[in-house]
Amino acid sequence: MRIKTKDMILVALFAALTAVGGFISIPIGSVPITLQSFFTLLSGVLLGPFLGALSQLVYVILGLVGMPVFAGGTGGISAIFTPSFGYLIGFIVAPIVIGKVTKSGHRQGVARLLIACVLGTLVIYIIGLPYMYVILKYVSKVNITLLKTFQIGFFIFIPGDMIKCIIASIIGVKVLPAIGKENNN
Repeated sequence: MRIKTKDMILVALFAALTAVGGFISIPIGSVPITLQSFFTLLSGVLLGPFLGALSQLVYVILGLVGMPVFAGGTGGISAIFTPSFGYLIGFIVAPIVIGKVTKSGHRQGVARLLIACVLGTLVIYIIGLPYMYVILKYVSKVNITLLKTFQIGFFIFIPGDMIKCIIASIIGVKVLPAIGKENNN
């Protein structure tokens, strides 16, 4: 597949937006509240499955090679052993799900985009929560239960994530026709 210059710019833009979203951080425990997931959702809605995932892959690679783009201005290969890294892996997969759901229909209404964003958010948690549990329990040697993992890594984030899904859906409905793209990739 050949990537156009415009697409490369959009991929870089969303990688940068996700990095900026990491600097807007509210530390509340093992996983901070950030705007990273919001930009991940938007990447899936606006760029589609392939380019959206590519933008998040670029973001994660930049962080792993040492650029301080992860939440709290961190970076480096050691991030793999942090409880929140599983969510970053989920950031790569979520745009694929979001893009596939939005691509499968002709009309991109708020309801369809909202469903896609909720599914993308669930993907982030499906990958992030088990990863967090394993890192906390077996790497950091924290005595933690699955219920406690859900309390600190899921339940507390639901209200904010639903707001992010709603806003991303509304923006998507407004911006998709303006850019003349209905997730063509």
